[in-house]
Amino acid sequence: GVLWFPPTVPRCELQHPYSKFSDWKFKLFRVKSMEKAPLPGDAQLCLGGKSKESLESAGARVDRKLQEMDTHMGHLSVCFARRCLCRLCGVALRKVKGGAEHNVQGPLDESSGSALRRMGCKAKTWPEVVLKVFKVDVTGDMETVHPPFFCHRCWKAAMRGGGFCCFSGTRVTRWQPHSALCRLCFPRKLSLQRSSRKRCKPSRAGSQFVRAKKMKSEFFDHGFGSGAGWQWRSAEHGANSKPWVKPSLQRALWVRNVTGCKNIHLSSKLLLEDFPTDFLRAVTCQVCDHLLADPVQSPCRHLFCRTCILKYIRALGQRCPLCTFPCAPSDLVTPAKAFLGVLQSLLLRCPREDCREAVRLESFGSHCRGHQETFNSYLPVNKGGRPRQHLLSLTRRAQKHRLKELKNQVKAFAEKEEGGDIKSVCLTLFLLALRAGNEHRQADELEAMMQGRGFGLHPAVCLAIRVNTFLSCSQYHKMYRTVKATSGRQIFQPLHTLRNAEKELLPGFHPFEWQPALKNVSSATDVGIIDGLSGWAASVDDALVETISRRFRYDVALVAALKDLEEDIVEGLKEHSLEDSACTAGFSVVIKESCDGMGDVSEKHGNGPAVPEKAVRFSFTVMSISVQPEGSQEKFTIFQESKPNSELSCKPLCLMFVDESDHETLTAVLGPVVAERNAMKQSRLILSIGGLPRFFRFHFRGTGYDEKMVREMEGLEASGSTYICTLCDSTREEASNNMVLHSITRSHAENLERYEIWRTNPFSESMEELRDRVKGVSAKPFMETQPTLDALHCDIGNATEFYKIFQDEIGEVHLKSNPSREERRQWRSALDKQLRKRLKLKPVMRMNGNFARRLMTREAVDAVCEVVPSEERREALRELVELYLQMKPVWRSTVPAKDCPDQLCRYSFNSQRFADLLSTTFKHRYDGKITNYLHKTLAHVPEIIERDGSIGAWASEGNESGNKLFRRFRKMNARQSKTFELEDVLKHHWLYTSKYLQKFMEAHKNSAKALQATIDPVETQDDLGESLDVADSLEL
Repeated sequence: GVLWFPPTVPRCELQHPYSKFSDWKFKLFRVKSMEKAPLPGDAQLCLGGKSKESLESAGARVDRKLQEMDTHMGHLSVCFARRCLCRLCGVALRKVKGGAEHNVQGPLDESSGSALRRMGCKAKTWPEVVLKVFKVDVTGDMETVHPPFFCHRCWKAAMRGGGFCCFSGTRVTRWQPHSALCRLCFPRKLSLQRSSRKRCKPSRAGSQFVRAKKMKSEFFDHGFGSGAGWQWRSAEHGANSKPWVKPSLQRALWVRNVTGCKNIHLSSKLLLEDFPTDFLRAVTCQVCDHLLADPVQSPCRHLFCRTCILKYIRALGQRCPLCTFPCAPSDLVTPAKAFLGVLQSLLLRCPREDCREAVRLESFGSHCRGHQETFNSYLPVNKGGRPRQHLLSLTRRAQKHRLKELKNQVKAFAEKEEGGDIKSVCLTLFLLALRAGNEHRQADELEAMMQGRGFGLHPAVCLAIRVNTFLSCSQYHKMYRTVKATSGRQIFQPLHTLRNAEKELLPGFHPFEWQPALKNVSSATDVGIIDGLSGWAASVDDALVETISRRFRYDVALVAALKDLEEDIVEGLKEHSLEDSACTAGFSVVIKESCDGMGDVSEKHGNGPAVPEKAVRFSFTVMSISVQPEGSQEKFTIFQESKPNSELSCKPLCLMFVDESDHETLTAVLGPVVAERNAMKQSRLILSIGGLPRFFRFHFRGTGYDEKMVREMEGLEASGSTYICTLCDSTREEASNNMVLHSITRSHAENLERYEIWRTNPFSESMEELRDRVKGVSAKPFMETQPTLDALHCDIGNATEFYKIFQDEIGEVHLKSNPSREERRQWRSALDKQLRKRLKLKPVMRMNGNFARRLMTREAVDAVCEVVPSEERREALRELVELYLQMKPVWRSTVPAKDCPDQLCRYSFNSQRFADLLSTTFKHRYDGKITNYLHKTLAHVPEIIERDGSIGAWASEGNESGNKLFRRFRKMNARQSKTFELEDVLKHHWLYTSKYLQKFMEAHKNSAKALQATIDPVETQDDLGESLDVADSLEL
């Protein structure tokens, strides 16, 4: 097509989005106004397939529809017209007293603007005020439909509401396009007389035509269904005048031609044969009378050119031009293939005088390219590919080929008018197209980008801000509305957009497959949050479980975790230069499992059944992903969790309101999890990563358990049992006599065998003999754990023991046999007073991680030694703590071989010296007894590190850190039912651990300055100090 700009169009028309935009639309839709525009000598005004001469005769007889539209637009736009109405309330402007009317598209006048600013409104134009007060967007008003002014009454309503709301209850009028029954052009007169049939008077627009009502009645009298058509009759002008009836102009009298397709569509006069009228009507467009180009069929089975019907619908509404049947752009379909074959086989005669060759319609374009120098009026547009193929679906080369001519014209216009700035011209055209389609949100974003104000935030960024700042739905929505009202732009995304972004991150979105299929596990992949008791088969004798539990299915949660790490997996493959063809053996994924009780989580809110106010959380962490290429003996680790003990990497799997000491309930809830875990060990996962299906095998290690939870899961006796260790069979007395030389002997399979012996007693032994045979196993183990040492609880347990040692040294227990309870209370008070005085360490009721870290330091020992009476005991105490501080990094470090190689080498020596001090200097306390964690620290740490490489990386610290998150998320999602509350907590805790959202937060954590500049670009200074935290930036 030819892109032509009138030379009189001012430069600002392509820039201003509101005031000049209405003029631009006016020039598109008002055909008569184009008559005054100077046209080039070789250009003609196209009115759909008809020229202006065919519409105007020598007697200046103008098309009635054009004249009606001209009269209608005059009533709308002329301020002094008698029928000019208010854009908002629809009242005639002349009937409203008190002040002048106001332009609905214009800027605020000085008095109105100052008054609104005093009330806190920052709007600068009337469209902004009207949108906030009357909730009507007037920026997309059409000159042919909407009045351009509003009355003084509506102005007073806007001023009284302060530019934010309306207290008058004004009902905004809904404006419709002009029709034969337009009440603005043909108003009804109210009368008390009885209605009767009267002769219709001629139209005021011209006495040569009858009124529209009359013609509507004639339309039915002549019988439209019988094919008689409309009979347009003109009045007598004189003796020589004749009635004017021309069937070829029937559609031109009631269709507003805005197609502009004369130079790109072919005329039916080019047909070689003289076809019947009915056949011509079937192969020509019912809007422009040209031969069908890219034909489409409406629901009422009428045929049109695709571009013509789309322009018609955009200009005059979603109605069929022939029968006014509702017709939306989405309802248009391609005609039958048989009809398309007949259409493409039509023979046309080349219009060139020296050619006159008969050419088929489908090859007419290629034939005309040879005549391009002298014949370009009917040269069809080159679509760069197959017919009806969308521009965006083409390759870049095809797009360039199709838009080559348009690009040259835009380039010529930009060099002439805009100094060669092609980008601004194209963006302005795109902006005007969006405004014309009433897509104002995208237009606002584009305009903001053109003005350097930036886009709105990505939905993932908004979701990350909401989750990491613990905002509830109502709090986020309030912030969203406040920022939008303050800035006038949509910076944050609405809640429904965030919910769509959540779906891709939560388990149950991505398809996958297990090979072979998991035993006793459903093959459905779109499984979200389920009931924690859903897989438990209760018998008749079982009592009802008083608990509420919600969880993800284990395999679905692992799939979501791997998809969350998709970018890291692909980057790891690229880093090691591993080809996809070499990774056929599959990937090995190591999973760390953690489970721990959260203690008392009682809240005052919530309703539901009486359940324990203690909670337990089961979670997992993806520790590493490795692959062994085909033909290689070496394994490559493509992903390694850098912070395995962070709450950001510990993904929740199951939440339940249950006491961790309730063995029956805990077994019922975690039983299905164990079944899914055992099924996944025997199968492999097929999941699409990086666009290719890949295989994954999982290795589970249950290491994130404290002493109490390990004994629950492995069926061992409680911590006060004679059998002190969960790793070996030593009793408490054996461990105190031999503190160092022990090895790991327990396993999950051996515990199962010992339980069977305990249950059946095959040798008919006594209770003591049977207990000694099974080494403390008293219940059935239901979950396999890794024989290891939990670093966090080991640190806390040892700090508790040293706290008691400090009390004993202050009171010199080694000199006393049986101190009283009152004496011990005095020693503890003295210790707490000294720690508060020197370290500002407040006493706690129960030892926690922070207190343990500050207690086990050299400064704390020096403070304690100040109140120890004996110098010899002070030196022994300092040596004991120094040895402990030398050993502690070995089990607390994530990679001890790299972080503390010297302490690792000296660990055996230090542990032996530590044991000697306990058995000699501190024998009064460790004579025949020792604590569980001190025994594991001295006896089993070197063996565990030699086997696993680390102890600290497999600790439960990440799961323990999630306890405070549970309480925060529970307050954030307080609801009337604890069931729904637990679902919300589980969902938001999962989103909090998403690597995808963490990357967005990392990229935008210092973007508070940019966010403030987006919201208020005038007041923000470029030389602000350090960037605020994201949470502080949300206090806008």
